[in-house]
Amino acid sequence: MTLHTLDTFSIDYLQILDEKGNVDKSLEPDISSEDLLKLHYYMTFSRMVDSRMLNLQRQGRLGTLPAATGQEASFCAPVLAIKDTDWFVGSYRELGGRLMRGEPLLNILHFYNGFEEGSLNLKSPRTLPVSIILASQLPHAVGLAYGSRLQGEKDTVALAVFGDGSTSEGDFHEALNFAGVLNAPVIFLCQNNQFAISTPRKLQTKSATIAQKAIAYGMPGIQVDGNDPLAVYKAVDDAVKRARENKGPSLIEAVTYRMLMHTTADDPTRYRDDAQVESWKVKDPLKRFFKYLTGKQIWDEKKQIDLEKELKQTIDQTVKEFESKKEFKPDAPFDHVFGNSFYLIDQQRAQFLDQLKIESEKGD
Repeated sequence: MTLHTLDTFSIDYLQILDEKGNVDKSLEPDISSEDLLKLHYYMTFSRMVDSRMLNLQRQGRLGTLPAATGQEASFCAPVLAIKDTDWFVGSYRELGGRLMRGEPLLNILHFYNGFEEGSLNLKSPRTLPVSIILASQLPHAVGLAYGSRLQGEKDTVALAVFGDGSTSEGDFHEALNFAGVLNAPVIFLCQNNQFAISTPRKLQTKSATIAQKAIAYGMPGIQVDGNDPLAVYKAVDDAVKRARENKGPSLIEAVTYRMLMHTTADDPTRYRDDAQVESWKVKDPLKRFFKYLTGKQIWDEKKQIDLEKELKQTIDQTVKEFESKKEFKPDAPFDHVFGNSFYLIDQQRAQFLDQLKIESEKGD
């Protein structure tokens, strides 16, 4: 009998653009000026929409929603690395990525005000609707990627985006296992924003990295600076190319930070201190990318001011359109509780409509 090493493993960390705007030229990806400005546009758009939606929610004009501020690089840069014909399978914190995929802002406002009509995305049929249940979308991503190959789509991949909390769910492990066994062309992108609601990452897993979980399922894993748009893009682009070449799935851990609350129903001051939040502000992906673009002389302060004015007008017009729509049925949530009519649901619907009528007559 003998004791010998069967294999050894390591996990790389990738950063290309640091928080001061310094870039590693040896690793800098070849991205056209047009695509760089597109990425900047949607990261800025995402930040501004996030801020506006938060204000609307606080004013009682929008329902509960998740904040995305601070994570823009981790969900916008990956979309730049995939095609419209690829699958985008997200969770609920990829606002800018969904906008990049062609999802109308009007849809997003409808969805977060409780109207399922907002999930109908005719402009991007391969962008799946928001998935609330942690990791539940990951097996779907594997099925879509594998099924595309079975149907003869030899160039199609699936990008699955999820948070660090999802790695504690069984669906995460099942999805990675199936993807590895089936050699499915899927890219698993974990936005490690340090907290699963109020549970810190250190209480979720003893692993030094989330990326190393890839090893158990026979795929490469890498950890990247999730606030570095260039690093996130390169890691996803490399994984996409690998998947298109039938070399199987990959796991990417994008280390980022949720600057605001988990959702508007959450109070982050109860489980993290201001000093920690302040330490991450210097790593802001928008400020970092602005320095990069101005350094390349393709952007400046005036262009930024003009862009923000343009985006503000777009957001204002969309909010106005959103709030002008009145044709939604107030009792629509009762329609599809069961496949058939059920007397208890009918009673509840009647009570709801009666109460709505009373409140309307009172002027409440």
